[in-house]
Amino acid sequence: MAKPSVLIVEDEPDIAELIRFHCDREGMDARTVGTGKVALDQVKRETPDLLILDLMLPDVGGLEICRRLKQWPETRELPIVMVTAKGEETDIVTGLEIGADDYVVKPFSPRILMARVRAVLRRKLEEQNTGDDNRLERLDRRLVIDPDRHVVSVDGSVVELTVTEFGILNHLAQRPGFVRTRDQIIAAVHGRNVILSSRTIDVHVTALRKKLGELAGCVETVRGVGYRFGESLVAVE
Repeated sequence: MAKPSVLIVEDEPDIAELIRFHCDREGMDARTVGTGKVALDQVKRETPDLLILDLMLPDVGGLEICRRLKQWPETRELPIVMVTAKGEETDIVTGLEIGADDYVVKPFSPRILMARVRAVLRRKLEEQNTGDDNRLERLDRRLVIDPDRHVVSVDGSVVELTVTEFGILNHLAQRPGFVRTRDQIIAAVHGRNVILSSRTIDVHVTALRKKLGELAGCVETVRGVGYRFGESLVAVE
């Protein structure tokens, strides 16, 4: 079985080497680059299984790199974990809204970072290995979720989702009407050993609803509890 390939985009050599060391210990094939331009060129030549991305880079910033990668058809589904010293809530929300799958603030625990990296890679692998028997059709077949191809379509048109957005939608749609707490959603999408704030899930749900367009109301908010998938569309709260 091939090692998962990870590209680390970090301009501080000590931090880049620290992350690479721990990726190697986890059995990953990790490489490092120090600038945004080199990172974009590298991804174009050979797309990795996951990108660990610093935001504060000397040329092309991390947010701009994320935007470009999510716009390219070849890299839209590339999982991205942001690692940065910019820990303000607005920075985190911006990163998640433009397509990052997770966000780790410096200084960070290597064990926590690796837990989140493993969780994102595991989710990607599970989606690739899920058979067609698990394909879901909801809302009178207006919404189709195909885990085998990691494809979601609304009224026949493909909707591009991040790994985390896809995981949330797929988890909720498995059992329509059942309420899931934010912690349950985090555990289902990222694993039980990953610690994320409820705000993170809320941001992903907001982005997911925007992408679902007219079907946004199928992801229902249950106040004080969490979210559920509704078979009838309701107004988004």
